[in-house]
Formats: sequence, structure tokens, C-alpha cells
Amino acid sequence: MPVPLYEAKAEFFRMLGHPVRIRVLELLQDGPMPVRDLLSAIEIEPSNLSQQLAVLRRSGIVTASRTGSTVVYELAGGDVAELLAAARRILSDLLAGRQGLLEELRATGTEG
Repeated sequence: MPVPLYEAKAEFFRMLGHPVRIRVLELLQDGPMPVRDLLSAIEIEPSNLSQQLAVLRRSGIVTASRTGSTVVYELAGGDVAELLAAARRILSDLLAGRQGLLEELRATGTEG
């Protein structure tokens, strides 16, 4: 029995739901990067990065290629960059709305 689309989407967002994975995807928006560069940019244990890269690779959202001893990762498609940009816009709007509410609360002081 096929998985309903909404369940597949939920699983996709669960896969994205890790800060290191999001950071890797952000870094790869600028183009392919070797693992050593990802490590220096993210500053986590190599084993942790390796686990997160494996999740992204299994999902098909990134691809890896090897040249000698160097493994280079890149985004599998441009839609990921669009998704990250959309998330940034949504977060900006949400935070701006919260800031507006905070300012309104401060302006009203202790009134009702």
C-alpha cells in the first residue's frame, strides 16, 4: 500500500529536522564542498558529521563523489536551496510578527 503524500512530506521534514543537516545544506548552496571544509565550517566531531551526511545521502538530497581520498558533497538539486530560502522568509515573517507583538506589549505597559 503506497504511503500517503502527507506522510511522505512529514518524513521528509523529519529528515531535515536536525541543525547539523540544515547547516550542511546551507553550506552546500554555494557549491560542492569536501568533507574537511564542512568539518571546519561546522566544528563538530567527524563521526557526528559522517552520520548526518549519511542521512542526507540516503534521502537523496545530497550526492557524494570521491577523488582520491577526498569526498566531496553537493546538493542533488536546486529545489533544496529554494526550500531553505522559503524557510528563511517564513522565519523572518514570524519573528517580525513576534517583534511587533512585543513592541505593542511594551507600549501598553501594564494596562489590560
